[in-house]
Amino acid sequence: WVFDDSVFRKYGDQCELVGQWWSGQHKRVVDGIDGVLLLVVIGEGKLIVPIDFEVRRPNPKGPGRRCRTKLEWAQVMLDETRAAFGRRSLSLPTPQVVADSWFSDSKLMAHVADTHQGTLLVQGKAHYTYYLADGRRVYGRDFLHDDQPWPWRQSLDARGCRYARLRAKSPTYGEVTLILVDKPGEKRFYLLCFATSIPATRLLRWWGRRHWIEQTFRTLKHLLATEACQVRSEQAYYGHLVLRLMACFVLFYTSRVIYKGKVTMDEIVFNLKHHWSSVNCEALDLYGLS
Repeated sequence: WVFDDSVFRKYGDQCELVGQWWSGQHKRVVDGIDGVLLLVVIGEGKLIVPIDFEVRRPNPKGPGRRCRTKLEWAQVMLDETRAAFGRRSLSLPTPQVVADSWFSDSKLMAHVADTHQGTLLVQGKAHYTYYLADGRRVYGRDFLHDDQPWPWRQSLDARGCRYARLRAKSPTYGEVTLILVDKPGEKRFYLLCFATSIPATRLLRWWGRRHWIEQTFRTLKHLLATEACQVRSEQAYYGHLVLRLMACFVLFYTSRVIYKGKVTMDEIVFNLKHHWSSVNCEALDLYGLS
């Protein structure tokens, strides 16, 4: 289970769903429609299924009421999805949820653990405080530098990648497991979850599937032109969005099932772009506009 949120820029006439949100892509506050997406990655990435998408309303629903936060939406989406599967008598394993640092909330982590007996693995922040097993107090930023003798181990799955597993206590989260990750050519980061006996290699494999959420947003925004929507009403935008989500699922199903994983999403995207460029050129020639 993978959570993330993204801001879809809204051009043209604005509808009531448009608000001002922080965009990680643009590194600033932008006008757009903010949504939270839940994906389920089945197996080793053989199939990726967009399960739910929720739009955050920028304005209160009533006097004095605020819109739901990302954390509240994440909890609601997880609860409702598992309840829907349960009504269809589908027995699912305990959810293993990964998300970026936006979702590193102790209440949400506790809810996943207590209500669903699952694990929420998130990226830790630099300012978090921890007390290690030997009593030392460290901050998240200390994990990002080489001035500490961390117990590094070489990854067998990725060349040049090393990781370190630590047990610690957090004033906010309580007993936690920390996984430090150092990959060549990338900034070092660390992962955080409630204290667990799950092997570090398995936690890293879960985290490695998080890139599918970025692939999904890239497909939605650029290939399927979700942001190029000029509708003026909420109902019309929801229709526009649902069609794009359906198309996104078809693309993932095609790449991972029909092609048996032999054709990547990037190759499909490239071929589709090339195809539509050819179609557009033929249309321009037909009308003498090229």
